[in-house]
Amino acid sequence: MIPLRRHNGAAALLLGALAGLLGSASPLLAADERPNVIVILSDDIGFSDIGCYGGEINTPNLNRLADGGLRFTQFYNSGRCCPTRASLLTGLYPHQAGMGWMTSYSGPEGYSGDLNRRCVTMAEVLKTAGYSTYMVGKWHVTPAPTQAQVDENEIPQHNWPLSRGFDRFYGTIAGAGSYFDPGTLVRDNQLIAPDHPDSFYYTDALSDNASQMIREHQQGEKPFFMYLSYTAAHWPLHAKPADIAKYEGKYDEGWDKLRETRLARIKELGLLADDVALAPNVKDWTDADRKQWQSDRMEVYAAMIDSMDQGIGRVVQTLRDTGQFDNTLILYLQDNGACQEEGRSNKARRLREDMEPVEAMADDALQLKVVPQYTRAGQPVQWGRGVVPGPPNTYMEVGREWANASNTPFRLFKHYVHEGGIATPLIAHWPQGIKRHGELETQPGHLIDIMATLVEVGKAEYPTKFHDGDVEIQPAEGTSLVPAFAGEPLDRKAPIFWEHEGNRAVRDGDWKLVARGAKGRWQLYNLANDRSELHDLAEEQAGKVTELSGAWNAWATRAGVLPLTPYWPEPEEKANAQKQGASPRHAALVR
Repeated sequence: MIPLRRHNGAAALLLGALAGLLGSASPLLAADERPNVIVILSDDIGFSDIGCYGGEINTPNLNRLADGGLRFTQFYNSGRCCPTRASLLTGLYPHQAGMGWMTSYSGPEGYSGDLNRRCVTMAEVLKTAGYSTYMVGKWHVTPAPTQAQVDENEIPQHNWPLSRGFDRFYGTIAGAGSYFDPGTLVRDNQLIAPDHPDSFYYTDALSDNASQMIREHQQGEKPFFMYLSYTAAHWPLHAKPADIAKYEGKYDEGWDKLRETRLARIKELGLLADDVALAPNVKDWTDADRKQWQSDRMEVYAAMIDSMDQGIGRVVQTLRDTGQFDNTLILYLQDNGACQEEGRSNKARRLREDMEPVEAMADDALQLKVVPQYTRAGQPVQWGRGVVPGPPNTYMEVGREWANASNTPFRLFKHYVHEGGIATPLIAHWPQGIKRHGELETQPGHLIDIMATLVEVGKAEYPTKFHDGDVEIQPAEGTSLVPAFAGEPLDRKAPIFWEHEGNRAVRDGDWKLVARGAKGRWQLYNLANDRSELHDLAEEQAGKVTELSGAWNAWATRAGVLPLTPYWPEPEEKANAQKQGASPRHAALVR
């Protein structure tokens, strides 16, 4: 076992001896010496959406955590749902965990579409250190069960949460679904239907189940680790009427005004430099059609984030009620930038008058579909431009223009590795362990750092072998953030790297080399004075391009990233995988 924490002198030798004699010394340490840990991950939310990062959306609970803790201004995710989750869970880059693309097979090793066995999850590591481990929310690192598998009672569960270190689980295996009837809803290892389907709302169910698990945790025996993975504000735009009503008329002035207002607030908060500029606009508000409908979309989006924040508040209150708040490390972050996808919204409006209501689903009937054709009540689901989002019988997205505003002031969106796709807030709150209150941390960080951080605060050991001792585990890639909690420098040994669907980047110090698409040329930016990536220095700094592109190629070779383009090494392998429902990686990598 290899420790990722730092020890000094005799204490290090003594702990090493105990580890050698007892296998893992961590469970012998008193639980009250180590914090509980809650990692909160939200979905498809932009850098500037929440209030403490410049947004107008009502997020008082996240704001209070920021005021009582630390905000990172240069923290990064992996740009897409599955890769981010795999990286966060394992402390590896996505491809090393088998999740270079999505949860369908598109090649061996880095693109298997299933969390591999050469990695360990945060839960697996902390469980060996004596932690109770709880997972609530979106999983999305293994293929979702199909109807045929359910019918035949042959559901692969080798990578469900309880098989990867968690003691309890409530959430969804798939990556998206209706908030009123989410597909692949699971409790522990059992597919279930929503409780009280007439009043069910997924965001609330996640917050309430998280709170319940905290209340039921046996205090004093073990600390706990919880991974709370919300789907808010991933499409579809579904929210409760009372939450939507809070934002009525809030966005009638359009996205141009919103971007300007947010940028001013970002500068006022000191999150970015005073001279930071807005990235290019997608479309001027004056050129927008269906302005009321556009405003409606953003109102529902804001309501979804508002509801999530309310739920986080209930979780925090549960910690207070159970006397666990002061010694709980809470980390909040987001899985990628705001989402530009709007395939259903861009279709011609479909009133679907040819679709009659059908019989309502039984209360215990399972929902497996990400995009259901009917609600549980049997109403046809509507989509298309002009369909007012919010209720269960709609299925809409927020759109490129609002996503661009959500990512203020950065370029591009989810899926890309320019700043708009990968920059995330990170709030760290821990009354007993972080004495920096309301401060900003400007050192760059990445998802891979969370594993190293939890290993250190949990006094755990990162293994060299796992899974019954039979599998060699890849070394963790990250750097512990604990020094930053005390205002000290991070000891980062290597640059930070990205690749997704051919989009690629490397950051080393203030320099960032980035390309859009597998055939896109390298662009070079100095983020110290150009965080919005507006001034490409590649031509005048050719030597730096050569240096950083060489580092990226070396990383991509060792991390299972190459080749970038879609591939199937052997015709037989392709045929076998397609029989299992797999699909090749996205063909349009150059966009």
